[in-house]
Amino acid sequence: MSQAKTARLSDAILEATGINVAECYQCGKCTAGCPMARWMDLSPNQVMRLVQVGDEAATDELLRSGAIWACAGCLTCTARCPKELDPAAVMDVLREMAYERGTVPAARKRILAFHRAFLKVVEKTGRMSEVPLTARYKLGSGDLASDLGLGPRMLVRGKLPLLPKRIRGRREVKRMFAACRKGIR
Repeated sequence: MSQAKTARLSDAILEATGINVAECYQCGKCTAGCPMARWMDLSPNQVMRLVQVGDEAATDELLRSGAIWACAGCLTCTARCPKELDPAAVMDVLREMAYERGTVPAARKRILAFHRAFLKVVEKTGRMSEVPLTARYKLGSGDLASDLGLGPRMLVRGKLPLLPKRIRGRREVKRMFAACRKGIR
């Protein structure tokens, strides 16, 4: 049972990212360079090790972990890896798996709301824009008033354009999003 589970988790990572996690030899460079490691319940190299173990307990621990949600996706771990692996991509796949299985910790739901808001704004305008992003995030997370005083001050200082700038090629961006959705289902 444990061996089959290991193969499935490793295979899922390999299929989604092209990364063979068995190549990680736990040097710890990913963790040493990670700016978010101090806020993670599992360090990046521990995440890679648990993916290598891949049994039911390890998979459950990974998918319920706060570490996969604390990852900023900055790719420092990837740049530092002597085996040229991509721990940040592994974190992405684990987040997707956690989302699909409904194991996103309640404390991380805001991160998911931000992610959804960000993607929706990019899909609609072709680029990120602060005001629509903030509005979508606030509505999606239910966190309506935590930083209410910041918006007006930023507007006065010209830091928040009210209208999002749109790019040429928005139709192509929408087609990319549609193709991704089709590939997922």
